[in-house]
Amino acid sequence: MRAWAQQRHGVEAFVEPRTTVTETTVLLVAHDGEWTRRRVNGPEAAFRFARKHGLPCYEVAKLGYPQRMRDYQARQRVLRDRERRRDLG
Repeated sequence: MRAWAQQRHGVEAFVEPRTTVTETTVLLVAHDGEWTRRRVNGPEAAFRFARKHGLPCYEVAKLGYPQRMRDYQARQRVLRDRERRRDLG
């Protein structure tokens, strides 16, 4: 996680709560919406990581997911579709 955050700028952390299916995770989102998700040992571990690395940290349950992340996913979907069409000829 540390390396991922250091290689990008404008990174923010979003804590996703534990559910019946998944453990607590931290979602790191860069300025352009690129993101990565990692399991952590509870919300405090996520907040500690963010503090240690100077990242703003938010709770997804309170704030929701950032729009730039959804926009990034949409752009990636378009690029994958273009690639698939190109490969099909």
